[in-house]
Parts: sequence; C-alpha cells; structure tokens
Amino acid sequence: MIVKHFELNKKITGDNKFFLLYGNNSGLIKDIIKNNLKPILYKKVYNYDESEVLNNLDDFKEEILNKSFFENEKLIIISRSTDKILKAVNEIIDKDIEDLAIILTSSTLEKKSKLRNFFEKNKDTICIPFYEDNERSLVPIVQNFLKEKKILLSNQSINLIVQRSGGDRINLYNELQKIESFSKNQKKIDIGDIIKLTNLSENLNFNELVDNALAKNLKKTLSILNENNFAPEDSILILRIFLIKLKRLLKIKSQIKIKDNIENVINNFKPPIFWKEKEILKKQVGILSYQKINDLIVKTNNLELTLKKNPSISTNIITNFIIEQSAVVNNSL
Repeated sequence: MIVKHFELNKKITGDNKFFLLYGNNSGLIKDIIKNNLKPILYKKVYNYDESEVLNNLDDFKEEILNKSFFENEKLIIISRSTDKILKAVNEIIDKDIEDLAIILTSSTLEKKSKLRNFFEKNKDTICIPFYEDNERSLVPIVQNFLKEKKILLSNQSINLIVQRSGGDRINLYNELQKIESFSKNQKKIDIGDIIKLTNLSENLNFNELVDNALAKNLKKTLSILNENNFAPEDSILILRIFLIKLKRLLKIKSQIKIKDNIENVINNFKPPIFWKEKEILKKQVGILSYQKINDLIVKTNNLELTLKKNPSISTNIITNFIIEQSAVVNNSL
C-alpha cells in the first residue's frame, strides 16, 4: 500500500508492522522514522545494512523465528535495501511474528523494482516514497530550529542557510549545528557570519583542513595551508570549527564506551554524519583519546582569547596550532 509521508499520522497505526521508505531524501526519511514511526512501533531498535543481513541470512532468520535474538518488542531497520532482501523479508512477513516490526530504507528504486512493487501492492505493507526537498520545505525547519534555540537571524540569513544546504536536509542540520555552536560565543550573528559558517568553498577548505589536522595527516594539512591564503579574520572561524569537531569527537567517544561499536555509533549519530566524513572521523577516533580531546577543547577555548588579544599575528598563531595538532600523535587510547 502506498502512503504519502505527510499522511502517516492519519493512516498508520500500531497494527502496521512492515514499511519500505525509499527516495533521494535520506534526511526526511530519518526524520519520519524518528518522529512518526518509532513512537507507534517498538522500543528496542536494531539497525542493519542489507549486506550484513544477506551475509548472515540463515543465522538472521533463525534468530528471529526462534525469538532467541530478541527479548520483547523489537524494531529492525535495514538500510540500503534492494530487491535482494525481498525473499527474506517475505518469509518473515508470512510467519506473522508477534512484537516484530521491520523498516526497510533505500535510495532510488525503479518502478520495475520487485521490492517496491511488493510493498506497494501488498495490503499488509506500507510503501512511502520520498522526494528531494526544496527551499519551501526547508525554510520552516530553519525557523523552528532558531526559535527553539533562541537564535535571532534575518530572513536573508535564513534563506542563505537554506541555499547553502544544497536542498539536502542532512547538510542543513549540519549547518544549523555549526550556527548553534557559533552562537554560544557570539551575541549577534549577521549575514557575514552566516556566509563564513555555511558551506561556501572556502569553508569546505576550513573543514578539510581541520579534519586532516585532527587525523594527523601532516602532509595533507601542510598542502591545504600552502594552497590557501587565509585572512586574519578566518582564524577565529577555523578555531571554532576545531571546537565543533572536537565536541563531536568527545560525544562519539562517550557513546563508544557504552556501545563498544564505532560503526554503529557513527552511523546512528545525531546530527547525521556526512558519508564523506566517516572514514577520516574513524581515524580521528582511533588516534585521539578521550582525555586528549578534553585537553584540546580547553586549549582551543584558551587560544581564542589569545587570538582576540593579538589580531595582528592571529594567522601565525592559528597556523602554528594547526601544524602542532597534525604532527603530534597520541597513543594513549
């Protein structure tokens, strides 16, 4: 059965247990799962990639059918689903297992997709298509976020944030997270700040620079420094990007201590981590200890005061700091 995402609250009940969510809007898909489906389904959530299930298919089905893998209510979410998973899912649906719900997520599925056709035509399954966001759908997200965080921005700044997100909800959440962090040390944020904070080409260089410094990629870090002429006013922004990424690393380290699985922590992190960042982030997690990250956060905060007191040499100060971080390896994990 086909259901539009904005009709969910009217058409979905706790009796619906099998869902396919597909389309090129992973941010909205995650929002719908979190805000609309999880509350009416089950509390215990298990996340898989389709490849994990298919590579261990017999064990996966046996554990579900024998109820040895789960205790009570459970929700299985299988990402990057394709036609390959259909047979296994169909078998599970036919068994009508109590207290089990399954959500499959996928990107584009063609009209001829067997998986899509099965979920569209079966009266016991729900198929929800998702389409790309546009500026009209993203502006309210920014407005609600700013209202919740008590951040004042002009309409011009809001429109710019949306434009810089490239129509991607996950990119938008990442931009809003940066703006929230920036606002904690800045009483007033103007359009100039937004231009620097959002994903302009120079800011991409800033992020790449900080990522490589934290990953101890000295050669790449020096290359970025040599290829870009950063202005003195960029020093504070670069330092704040350090702070944002360090705080994220600290949170990831804390979650790994509990879950002991870096893949699950990174894949389920909020706000979502852009796929291009994941590999270098894993390297940073492996290199930097929890205590080292804490120490760097303190040092970064102190360094901002130094930069503000010495604007004429701020470029030299931040450059030395960047090189220092990229060159020093910490082995105490």
